[in-house]
Amino acid sequence: MPLRLLPHLTAGKLVPKIERLFELSARKILSLEKTWLPARGTPVFTARGRYTSRGWTEWTQGFQYGSALLQFDATGEERFLELGRRHTLERMAPHVSHVGVHDHGFNNISTYGNLWRLMRAGRLRFNDRELDGYELALKVSGAVQAARWTTLADGTGFIHSFNGPHSLFVDTVRSLRVLGLGHQLGHVLMGEQDLRISLLARLVEHGLNTARYNLYYGERRDAYDVPGRTAHEAIFNTRSGLFRCPNSQQGYSPFSTWTRGLAWAICGFAELLEFLETVPAAAFHRPPTRPPGRSVGTPARHPLSATATRKTFLRAASVTAEFYLSHCCADGIPLWDTGAPDRHRLGDYASQPSDPFNAWEPVDSSAAAIAAQGLLRLGNYLGAQGHRSEANRYRLAAFTVADTLFDEPYLSTHPKHQGLILHSVYHRPNGWDYVAPKQKVPNGESSMWGDYHARELALLILREARAEPYLTFFRP
Repeated sequence: MPLRLLPHLTAGKLVPKIERLFELSARKILSLEKTWLPARGTPVFTARGRYTSRGWTEWTQGFQYGSALLQFDATGEERFLELGRRHTLERMAPHVSHVGVHDHGFNNISTYGNLWRLMRAGRLRFNDRELDGYELALKVSGAVQAARWTTLADGTGFIHSFNGPHSLFVDTVRSLRVLGLGHQLGHVLMGEQDLRISLLARLVEHGLNTARYNLYYGERRDAYDVPGRTAHEAIFNTRSGLFRCPNSQQGYSPFSTWTRGLAWAICGFAELLEFLETVPAAAFHRPPTRPPGRSVGTPARHPLSATATRKTFLRAASVTAEFYLSHCCADGIPLWDTGAPDRHRLGDYASQPSDPFNAWEPVDSSAAAIAAQGLLRLGNYLGAQGHRSEANRYRLAAFTVADTLFDEPYLSTHPKHQGLILHSVYHRPNGWDYVAPKQKVPNGESSMWGDYHARELALLILREARAEPYLTFFRP
């Protein structure tokens, strides 16, 4: 594989870089807090080192306030806890009931979910009414996300993207965790005629359909069927409920791989595998139900198998992880898309360390931050299953990527730059990314999701180094 593993790396050896990262992170969070006006919307990505907004959907506000909560979790500095808590309580409620997006797991797990976890762990002063509020927000958010449902011809379905009921985004697999936590808290989605719909069932069905339609396994599905490749979007005929074609909104083409979408798949499936280990097998077999006396029209049962689901999710996480490791640069950073049109001008780029300042195609550090967390979680999951060789390889790959990200030229050290991790890309096809004078491609800028996931990755590794409880969304 192109990634050159650094065999000496451990969680403990990364601690000096992580401590430096959180020192810089504190300044970045406070700078944004001082200068950002909420009337401008949500900060999304930087231009000339200053965070700017971009009206598309409001999917990054949770990363803004959630970053302060991760900062507190890592450092114990109370001012960041208060900052994240206050802004969550004051400004995040509209995101709980937002019916127009597929991003609930991004916005609300990062804020209400982190606060719930911290309070349950005793890191935040216990207040039963406040905890009830966090749990209610998470329950409602999971149900609203689950209600964005498109039913397919086989009776299963998926949570459709903001593009409409025809659209299945690969991104959403990482957002499914809000359904998982809602289910864990005992919530259901109530439908017509009091139909009780399991959030777990919708999580599983969406995950299975993402694995089926957005991922490739070398099974001759089309002429570009390479194992581990992902399509950003799967398009369906909403009248027949049948799959029509792959598509891409933010990648180069439907038949190349947008690497941030690939990273969402690695991280999303690996994290769901961890969560499903806590779910009793019997919970998978509960069909939608109505109260007694209202059985007319109750949908047919579509039995879900715990064993088959875990097998599919593991296959999805593994095949995408292998594709990432085979197509990133030698230091673990990928180009923004594996089919980028000027990629050939870079020569054998994958055998060399990444060059964010090259003249032809941008890299995407945010994809690396997301993928590295997925690789680490996948390695930990496989280790718990007794697959030590594979586990060690994925864990070492994650540490190698983190070693690159948590240092220059990716770590942002300039005091006036508000971003934490440089060389992130937002929407290359739309030309939304800032390109500096005399440059041909975007570089030197940051994104809310890239910065958040770098902090989350750093916290995950730091907790391991300190022998602290393992970081998950579903337990303190």
